[in-house]
Amino acid sequence: MPDHSPLELYLRHQPRLLDYAAALTGDRSSAEDVLQDAYFRLPAEASTAEIRRPLAYLFRIVRNLVWDRGRRHLADQRHREQPEDWLHPAPPPTPEEEAALRQSLRHLAAHLAELPEQSRIALEMHRFGGYRLEEIAARLGVSVPTAHRLVKDALLRLAAALPDAAP
Repeated sequence: MPDHSPLELYLRHQPRLLDYAAALTGDRSSAEDVLQDAYFRLPAEASTAEIRRPLAYLFRIVRNLVWDRGRRHLADQRHREQPEDWLHPAPPPTPEEEAALRQSLRHLAAHLAELPEQSRIALEMHRFGGYRLEEIAARLGVSVPTAHRLVKDALLRLAAALPDAAP
């Protein structure tokens, strides 16, 4: 076969490549999309002399692109049919779980009430009120690092008070 550019070879055999892609995809418009992708896969500055069987190489590019599209389509379809686990709503808690949660909340509320006043206020402002440390420091009349320490110490005390907390 004479030495031609991949583009010349592609253009000369485009009708056959299109028929081949259409037979694989079952859809003429999808086959045209595949051929466009195949065109971009052609070596830019090469000649067909550098490729042992250039026509077979073109057909292999088309076949691989069709297979890639099929795999991508199946993956998308599976994803639509089975959304990620985090997209599913959480199951409602059982009565036992709800009772245990309420008991834990009562336990934490009791320990929160036992915290030193400044630590409790700092924690409530930060975690429940959404205040920044600068605002907490201004309200309590302390420095920002002290406000941070108050919040951190309160969190550590509450974490230690949890029934399943490690010592």
